[in-house]
Amino acid sequence: MNIRALLPRLATALLFTANTLFADQAAPIQAPPTQTTQAQLSKPKVIIFDVNETLLDLESMRKSVGAALGGREDLLPLWFSTMLHHSLVVSATGDYESFGNIGVAALQMVAEINHIDITQAQAKTAILTPLRSLPPHPDVAKGLAKLKAQGYKLVTLTNSSLEGVQLQLKNAGLSQYFAANLSIESVGVFKPHLSTYQWALKNLGVNADQALMVAAHGWDIAGAHKAGLQTAFIQRKGKVLFPLAAQPHYSVLDINALASALSKLK
Repeated sequence: MNIRALLPRLATALLFTANTLFADQAAPIQAPPTQTTQAQLSKPKVIIFDVNETLLDLESMRKSVGAALGGREDLLPLWFSTMLHHSLVVSATGDYESFGNIGVAALQMVAEINHIDITQAQAKTAILTPLRSLPPHPDVAKGLAKLKAQGYKLVTLTNSSLEGVQLQLKNAGLSQYFAANLSIESVGVFKPHLSTYQWALKNLGVNADQALMVAAHGWDIAGAHKAGLQTAFIQRKGKVLFPLAAQPHYSVLDINALASALSKLK
């Protein structure tokens, strides 16, 4: 038999071998559940909320950031992800800078990458004032009111400064729903570092399994879950979970849906 006739058989044999070798090494990625089995969870004593993008809508910053970047409003997501990325760089290297300063530096980086001239003062103006006046997502006030009426203690845990988050919540008309506001500036390490969640639990006087972390960021869910907290992922537009991390206990469309799910716990 000539070589040309053998080629189809060889290809089939190689494909079979490859499938056999890697069949047990690549587990399929499962889609997150819309809601976990209620019997598996205890009723949390406290619900901890991330703020930016989870409660407050960052879209309103598109114009101010876009204007600073020469009209490139499409660069808003890149700026925010760059800010988050370098907050982790700061923590990983044992340093600390405020989230605001990192945000300004991140905007300068995005500008440089895209060959746009911007000064530090211009970056600061484009970020800080709009960031403190973000509107809440449409579901937030009603959802928080439902949770508070159900008797849950609600608090926030954010990478922003304490002064900044308090002003954000006041401007968004959400202050009255929260019993406490916690900022990572008290520990000098950004989420999702495990020590941040552990500090928050100690501050609140609860065990990890008695707290529920609510966030629209896969990295925040991953960190809180690893720290032992119950977790709820809010499916904001453009936000997805990290496939290699543990799935959240809840994955819901908005805060109203979360309130409905938690109302079934006893």
